[in-house]
Amino acid sequence: MASNGKPSGRRKFALALHGGAGMLRRGPNATGTELPYRVIMEQALDHGWILLEQGACACDCVAEVIKILEAAPLFNAGRGSVLTSDGRIEMDAAIMCGKTHRAGAVAAVEGVRHPIELAYRILLDDRFVLLSGNGARAFAEQVGIDFADPEWFITEHRIQELSAAQSAGEITLDHEKFGTVGAVALDCDGNLAAGTSTGGLTNKSFGRVGDSPLIGCGTYADNETCAVSCTGYGEHFIRHVVAHDLASRMRYGKASLHEAADAIIYQRLAPAKALGGLIAIDRKGNISMPFNTNALFRATRDTKGKTTVAIFDS
Repeated sequence: MASNGKPSGRRKFALALHGGAGMLRRGPNATGTELPYRVIMEQALDHGWILLEQGACACDCVAEVIKILEAAPLFNAGRGSVLTSDGRIEMDAAIMCGKTHRAGAVAAVEGVRHPIELAYRILLDDRFVLLSGNGARAFAEQVGIDFADPEWFITEHRIQELSAAQSAGEITLDHEKFGTVGAVALDCDGNLAAGTSTGGLTNKSFGRVGDSPLIGCGTYADNETCAVSCTGYGEHFIRHVVAHDLASRMRYGKASLHEAADAIIYQRLAPAKALGGLIAIDRKGNISMPFNTNALFRATRDTKGKTTVAIFDS
């Protein structure tokens, strides 16, 4: 582990990331199957932690962590994103600063190597929050964001997944895995940030956009309460405005981070058969990661330097 997992001095910071939730079955070679995911998540966690140790702001940390996950073909974000009904890749991403409430987001963007980087550039520009489709691409070209050919994004696994989904006549195959990626961070100055990136749902059409790039639904950060990144069936998270609801429960209902997060996932979403989970961090560095599926790809390092890397619920 690159940083020994110990925070320097008296400064407190913390970091959590996720690689999606889902209803997964552990196969006979579970350890071997899970290992690549665990390795990438820990690499991303180590990299983000080093940045926080060096005094990086929470937004920089979140963006860099997510870029590592976007570059890994294991997840449904950036390279490895799922395919639309006509075999293309349309990606969504968002990032938000808890101190300033500035946010940047992109929806249905194609060809951008790191959608979270484009979202961050929108945040820094501050003229707008959400850009989509061709407009997002034009802005990316204007500010010099890196692009990649379609072949770089598409994996054989996603081709097979699309074929299976179309044969079954489904938008997504049994909700097996929502591979959205995200990160939340508390930096040494006490500022929070959240970011989320996704390829959406397999076999989606009509330019469908989920919760990830919608501020307050799949992504939200507020220094007075928490930073949140969600993963799951986006329509449910949009309808319940999940990320902002969590912050509101803390701000107005005086709930703790764990109380608010658990209430949303287990009491509000689960009864509605809304599958998914979230990661959240508050201004004290407390971390919560509830999910109502049997798996959430996740990794954390708390203010004491304790590391957790996990996938299943036990």
